[in-house]
Amino acid sequence: MRAPGKHALAFIFFTVLIDTIGFGIIMPVMPQLLVELTGQPLAYATLMSGFLLTTYAVLQFVCGPIMGNLSDRFGRRPVLLLSLAAFAIDYMLMGFAPTLAWLFVGRAIAGMAGAVYSPAMAYIADVSAPEKRAQSFGMMGAAFGVGFIVGPLIGGLLGELGPRAPFFAAAGLAALNFAYGYFVLPESLAKERRRPFEWKRANPLGTLLALKRYPAVMGLAGAVLLWQLAHQVYPATWSFFAKIRFDWSEAAIGASLTFVGVLMAFTQGYLTGKIVPRIGEQRAVIIGLVSGAASMLMLAFATQAWFAYVAMAAGALQGLAYPSMNAIMSKQVPPEQQGELQGGVSAMMSLTMIFGPLVMTQILGRFSGAGAPISFPGAAFLLAAILALCALLIVLRLRRAPEPSRLPETGAAG
Repeated sequence: MRAPGKHALAFIFFTVLIDTIGFGIIMPVMPQLLVELTGQPLAYATLMSGFLLTTYAVLQFVCGPIMGNLSDRFGRRPVLLLSLAAFAIDYMLMGFAPTLAWLFVGRAIAGMAGAVYSPAMAYIADVSAPEKRAQSFGMMGAAFGVGFIVGPLIGGLLGELGPRAPFFAAAGLAALNFAYGYFVLPESLAKERRRPFEWKRANPLGTLLALKRYPAVMGLAGAVLLWQLAHQVYPATWSFFAKIRFDWSEAAIGASLTFVGVLMAFTQGYLTGKIVPRIGEQRAVIIGLVSGAASMLMLAFATQAWFAYVAMAAGALQGLAYPSMNAIMSKQVPPEQQGELQGGVSAMMSLTMIFGPLVMTQILGRFSGAGAPISFPGAAFLLAAILALCALLIVLRLRRAPEPSRLPETGAAG
């Protein structure tokens, strides 16, 4: 088996990047496409968009553990390549969609392909030394940040050519990355470390139950769940919140998303590798959670546009939290179960994508409409701040507990 070289992490980075660009690239044109396909006003298109997001999240929730366990059985490479091929097919299908039903089929395929996150993170754990995993996971966070910068920008520009053009561009990106991975990506999981595929371990609940013998993982997983649930306030409500609170135009909203994306990419792509080795993963988690909670709380009460940017800047270090938590959990699980661990994490994140947007948008609508008991558009951000603080309490409680012994550093390449 050819050892992973310098191209391996680059491929995983671009896989996550293209996944994120593919999501962001269609955001500017989705309303126009939905109006075109349904013949209904924008309000109805918005409702359909919510159902499309739920379809994607449900399929990702179900398939995340399956993909992770399949990568533990057959290796990371074939699962990653299969997912990229599915992405290309999905975007082409959505680009040619003649009816709304075709979009739902496309989002279902995207949800299954989006479960590529599990084997991608397991691949990183395979090829990264334990002390470098937080930095490597941070690079994947940087890919998300760059994707959210580039995706909406490309989608807005291509949208001038029509609402379907961005879908074809996303399909081309996925196809190119598939070809790149096919020729340069080696397998990272040796055959002797693979384990049989078991359906009882390849479902969201089974995955989490299989990890119950690792109390530190389960406790920290609860903090990850709350943290990711809090983070759903951004994709679910930001554009609506910005219009209601600050009366921003679409261009102003796009500029704010670019600003946040730059902060995310800088923190997770650069600062994580500089800060975490110096202060340790546990302190990095605490700093990240405090930064995020403070930013959400400030946004909840922001009334001026300039203060919103101050609040976003205050959350710059929140990007430290998730990669550090993921690195801590990965050190408590042996190599042959890394795919299972990341499948469980992916399942939790998908759960937050299912319920988070529904909760956050309902709260925003309830407290910003004409019949609101109290006019408070920042209510969703206040809830997010509370969830982030609850995650912080869990982390502080676990920090006071005795630290479990770490796994031996076997099979990791720097």
